[in-house]
Amino acid sequence: KGQICSSIILLILLVPAHTNRSPDCGGILTPSGLRYLAEVSKPHAESVLRKDLMAHPAPDPSPTTPSSRSQIASVKVDKFSLTLIPDTGMRLSIEVDLGITSGSSTTKEMRLSILADLHVEMNPEENLELVTSDCKPTLEEVQSTEEIDSKSSGSDVDKQINIEKTLPRACRSFPHLPEHPSAPFAAPFPITPNCQVQYLPLAAPMYSEQGIIISLQTTFQVAGTVIPLPVSPVPFSMPEPVRSSPSHLILALSKHFYISLFSALEQSGALNVSLLSSLTTATLAERITQMGSLFQEDLPVVIQAVSRSSPRVALEEDKAIVELFLTAQIGTRSSLFQSFLSVNVVSVELLCCSLFSRDIELSLATSDVGPILAALLEELFLPTIREEVPAQINAVLRQGVSLPHIASFTYTDVNITIHKDYVLIPCNLQLEARTRESSTWQ
Repeated sequence: KGQICSSIILLILLVPAHTNRSPDCGGILTPSGLRYLAEVSKPHAESVLRKDLMAHPAPDPSPTTPSSRSQIASVKVDKFSLTLIPDTGMRLSIEVDLGITSGSSTTKEMRLSILADLHVEMNPEENLELVTSDCKPTLEEVQSTEEIDSKSSGSDVDKQINIEKTLPRACRSFPHLPEHPSAPFAAPFPITPNCQVQYLPLAAPMYSEQGIIISLQTTFQVAGTVIPLPVSPVPFSMPEPVRSSPSHLILALSKHFYISLFSALEQSGALNVSLLSSLTTATLAERITQMGSLFQEDLPVVIQAVSRSSPRVALEEDKAIVELFLTAQIGTRSSLFQSFLSVNVVSVELLCCSLFSRDIELSLATSDVGPILAALLEELFLPTIREEVPAQINAVLRQGVSLPHIASFTYTDVNITIHKDYVLIPCNLQLEARTRESSTWQ
């Protein structure tokens, strides 16, 4: 749907990777997106650090002066930032103000600074995970009520604040980041009641000045079974912006993604249509005399449009065309559907700037029937087919498709641009209000 909830940095940490197919979509988390993630992650980082640091005795800032054991009374994250390191990964910088009390009731303010390099790599189980390297913690006094030594070395921090436990948790202080990377994406996202989609990264992301780039492959399930789809003859490469984007995230969906999507919808029966005609067998017999001998009672006439071959997709600049090939079976509604007429229908859907927004244009294939009967069939059934079949198919298509996401985020300021062979979707991230206001951050 237009609502899609996540960022690529979270996606790449939470989804298992596979290599049996070519990428057909992807995304770029931009520097603006990283800054936003850091902004909304700051309260969670503070909660994690407060829980860890206040559970342990504080370092004694004056080891040469006898005193009661100090305690950390307050923890406030003053800075939490993420920056890109092209070709390498990300750099996390955290500055934490600590309020420390001792037995003499004096309060001292110290600053814990954490600098760490982060990157994502694929582990032996073919899951992507966040890896921390080059951790540099320092502790420094910023205010005191008495003359004391003003600094404590990184080794003192490591011993007295249990940095081995605190630092990894601080470096993973993103909202709702689970302990097990694959957990949130164990179930695919629904498209229709019996058709689902799943996104799987193929490899660890790449890092450029434009952002964190991840290539994804799509799998579709129908009735719980992964359906075979043709492999794209040309692997899709995420188009990198020529200049910095103000958007937090840029998603790209290839032509092959849409081919797979419509093939999955076709195989799931989602594009099949059943509708009741205004005609009955008796009113039809008034125009086509043979109908009177086929049916002894007056029965409603039903039109069932079903797919007869795979859809065809073409993406051009500012225009997309999807051709659906249907067969309209016209018959009666009784205990069993009895077809007395079959008509081929070609439908074309134009998608210009707004996906799935325009009505389908239908044409009736009449080469197998005589011109008089063909004209009569068009008069009797084509208006209903032209109006009702597009309406029902568009009702399915307008439900949209869930893009890669987790439940903490929605996408805002979404723009859709159709290019040759791919669709580009720049958007911003928005942490849901109930998540931002949560104090537990489970």
